[in-house]
Amino acid sequence: MIKNKKGIQKNKRAKLGLKCLTIALVALLSGTNIYGQDKKIIVAQDGSGDYKTVQEAINAVPDFRNATTVILIKNGTYKEKLNLSASKKMVKLIGENPEKTVLTYDDYAQKKNSFEEAMGTSGSSSFYIYGDGFAAENITFANSSGPVGQAVAVWIASDQAVFKNCRFLGFQDTLYTYGRGSRQYYKNCYIEGTTDFIFGSSTAMFENCILFCKKGGSYLTAASTPDTTKYGYVFKNCKITGDAPENSFALGRPWRPYAKTVFINCELGNMIKPAGWDHWGKESNKQTAYYAEYKNTGPGYKPDKRTDWSQQLSDDEAKTYNITQVFRGWNPVQ
Repeated sequence: MIKNKKGIQKNKRAKLGLKCLTIALVALLSGTNIYGQDKKIIVAQDGSGDYKTVQEAINAVPDFRNATTVILIKNGTYKEKLNLSASKKMVKLIGENPEKTVLTYDDYAQKKNSFEEAMGTSGSSSFYIYGDGFAAENITFANSSGPVGQAVAVWIASDQAVFKNCRFLGFQDTLYTYGRGSRQYYKNCYIEGTTDFIFGSSTAMFENCILFCKKGGSYLTAASTPDTTKYGYVFKNCKITGDAPENSFALGRPWRPYAKTVFINCELGNMIKPAGWDHWGKESNKQTAYYAEYKNTGPGYKPDKRTDWSQQLSDDEAKTYNITQVFRGWNPVQ
């Protein structure tokens, strides 16, 4: 029996639609992005790449692109004041070598802008990161102004930001986890500074990181966790070291009343004060800030001498500080 042309065309369309649906489902299940694919941009100061500066490469990323854009950065010291806007989503910077690929600038809080006004802490950052889904590997982020007060290396407002094998260099206020409600993950990173060198309102987890307390400093963290946010800073399996004198550093002080900071299975150097924490001169902060530790080690870990308003977590409490719970369902290690 011979089918009419309309029947044949209808059958073909049905088969084509089923085929397209099957392809889409396979792509979805396999994690393939059927709307775009990762693109790579190369930055090299010697002209061997697509651009000579990092900012030019960032500017080349299409706004609101729904796929990862990889920017490969060859070795060199790139002295640029950088800005990655909120429209530059899912941008990933990969350096050639974490010690030889350096992004830096030298602004600081008291430096004058073009209107002869002090820049302030917020204006001092070498790199501003706003685009969600940002990632970086094998890069040094620095503020090279020296010990001149507040001088931020990186200001990070991005949600779901990931840093692996990166270095953050500076003195006071090195790493500003700015984004209120944002989630940030740091793995195998090196972070140094003198005072409040990790500070801000983000929920951030630091795993297997080295925290270097430089002489002349006094406080490691200064969280400003919002009162409605359950988790602030979580440090797991980190090492606190440095060249600061013995008993000269506190693990943290509350920049805002509801600061939350926890150290879990970390090795604490002898520069950590026996009391462990500081209330920033406000008795009321003792009632609102949440500071805790769990099974830390090293000469700086003295749980019996800790301030009586800090906590030592139980086994069950420590279990709640896992990636899924801390990041409200987002898992950056998948």
